[in-house]
Amino acid sequence: MRIVLAKPRGFCAGVERAIKCVEQALDRYGAPVYVLNDIVHNATVVNELRDKGAVFVKDVKKVPSGAHLLFSAHGVGPDRWEDAKHLNLEVIDATCPLVEKVHHEARRFASKDFTIILIGEEGHDETVGTKGWAPENIRVVFTVDEVEQLEVPDETKLAYITQTTLSVDDCQRVIDALKRRFPHITGPKSDDICYATQNRQAAVNALAPYADLVLVVGDRESANSNRLAEICRSKGIRSHLISSAEAIDEGWLEGVDTVLLTAGASAPESLVRGVVDFLKARGAEEVEESEIMAENVHFKLPASIA
Repeated sequence: MRIVLAKPRGFCAGVERAIKCVEQALDRYGAPVYVLNDIVHNATVVNELRDKGAVFVKDVKKVPSGAHLLFSAHGVGPDRWEDAKHLNLEVIDATCPLVEKVHHEARRFASKDFTIILIGEEGHDETVGTKGWAPENIRVVFTVDEVEQLEVPDETKLAYITQTTLSVDDCQRVIDALKRRFPHITGPKSDDICYATQNRQAAVNALAPYADLVLVVGDRESANSNRLAEICRSKGIRSHLISSAEAIDEGWLEGVDTVLLTAGASAPESLVRGVVDFLKARGAEEVEESEIMAENVHFKLPASIA
């Protein structure tokens, strides 16, 4: 059996930045440091930070007055900022800069009284946060069928923005449907889907056709990890999203010559190495890393914690 490691894979700059924010806050202020929602969508990362003293909450009002609170990489709406202000919390904003770009677009279009079509998953942390910046203006769609059901008050004042972790191809189909139905619709000046999501999908698109089996390391809550597995299945290639090596069914490996291994943008490399070790113990003799494009993006820490 041969293992091909897709590159790029794993942590993106926004995830690295968010994790460093928690670690730096713990080093500087000591435990506990509170985090609203999961800092990133990966249970292993969350549990490791919890062991170090991070306390994860779903409601700002559960945080003691005056405590340090981090907002996750997925971002929040202004109502969460107001809640933190009322409780006199020391906020460290770990929102990914690329998500903040989408928030800025939402505010900009809303200031012009546009109806904003947010292409994204209803209920996802990022979508909830973005919608919070213009709740009266934003409508969420995820599929071409949902576009066909849309009714808007003024087709000449219409814009679209997107969640950053969608399938590039699926998102483009929805954008194309919006442009067919609403020829005057406008969009952001540059693509909202983050560089890491696009790069990991490009790597999978390039490498998956040469594999018998694709394993995607990532959390079920991770949108970009789910997209990677879905892309492979859409090509008729067997693919499984796994949280770690422990989730592998050994029956998947029967008759497999080449395994493509990749990881979502919030999955740590330690989990990937655990899968490699698992496969080696079951007969894999060759491990090859295949780099589709170079990736060297880093984001500065927020001023409040730098």
